[in-house]
Amino acid sequence: MRIGVPKEIKNNEFRVGLVPGSVKELTERGHSVLVQTGAGAGIGSSDEEYVAAGAEIAPDAAKVFADSEMIVKVKEPQEVEWKQLRADQLLFTYLHLAPDPAQTIGLMESGCTAIAYETVTDNAGGLPLLAPMSEVAGRLSVIEGGYYLKRTAGGRGVLLSGVPGVEPANIVVIGGGVVGTNAAKLALGMGSRVTILDRSVPRLRYLDDIFSGQAITRYSTTQAIEESLATADMVVGAVLVPGAAAPRLVRRDHLGMMRPGSVLVDVAIDQGGCFETSKATTHQDPVYDVDGIVHYCVANMPGSVPRTSSQALNNATLPFTLALAQHGEKALEMDKHLMNGLNVKAGRIVHPAVIEALGENPTL
Repeated sequence: MRIGVPKEIKNNEFRVGLVPGSVKELTERGHSVLVQTGAGAGIGSSDEEYVAAGAEIAPDAAKVFADSEMIVKVKEPQEVEWKQLRADQLLFTYLHLAPDPAQTIGLMESGCTAIAYETVTDNAGGLPLLAPMSEVAGRLSVIEGGYYLKRTAGGRGVLLSGVPGVEPANIVVIGGGVVGTNAAKLALGMGSRVTILDRSVPRLRYLDDIFSGQAITRYSTTQAIEESLATADMVVGAVLVPGAAAPRLVRRDHLGMMRPGSVLVDVAIDQGGCFETSKATTHQDPVYDVDGIVHYCVANMPGSVPRTSSQALNNATLPFTLALAQHGEKALEMDKHLMNGLNVKAGRIVHPAVIEALGENPTL
């Protein structure tokens, strides 16, 4: 199969769909890989490194889309990209369609077969291709939130760790999955006081066990959220419903319960966000203020650490990429977990969560 890797064009997105090591795995199995010039610049990989791995270099994205049977990306295609897709192509990337009817319609009109990293499953019921970026985003949420807690950055002027004689920051994590666990891990490591809310009692038991009681765990109810917000310096939104729009758990009227200068970090923004006042931002312009509360809602947080993120992503996606390259669409029939990644095919939405969010015929 001929696999194409275009350069990512989303604002401040420096990751790449295939790192040179993954390209080598594909070319050694007889596949050809066409990489847009400069696609690996953000991770420090030159065109020469890709050529050494067996790739061909394309002068622009148009040639990549025109000459490839499968497109491998990181972020969802932008309008200029989905207009270049066609019915005989596979697209393998993050899609996050539930809050994005425009992209969904564009993919449907292209006729392509679109497989989303974020809905591929595994035997344990997990999301193995979402997990590595969730790990990165969870850890970054505390780093970025801690930066914006500084008074010079618009926050309350609180140091995450505190110092002897001064209490540390109170960090509330809503959602105890991969994002929330990694956020809590980093926050505890930096000396913060951490509360994790989740609606799964077994998960809360697990979190209490792995953190040896250092993190406070609470069953997530509206009352528990409100009580936690009142004392929070930072709130990390880490709620995920696979393929679906994120539930809005913090309403605008809740902001009045919070301390002025507190920070909300919405890691669920790719799926529409779990705070009512969330709107997607970029690394170029990452924060805004609503009612005295700082909102950080960057939709591609791992893009700021592209070397780590691209390698971690490729470690997870490579086996599926190899299967698709070897078997084409038949790979979906051969692997039920990869089949769960199928979101759009032949002009139709086929993933139940996306249908529930947008209907079978979405409109703008």
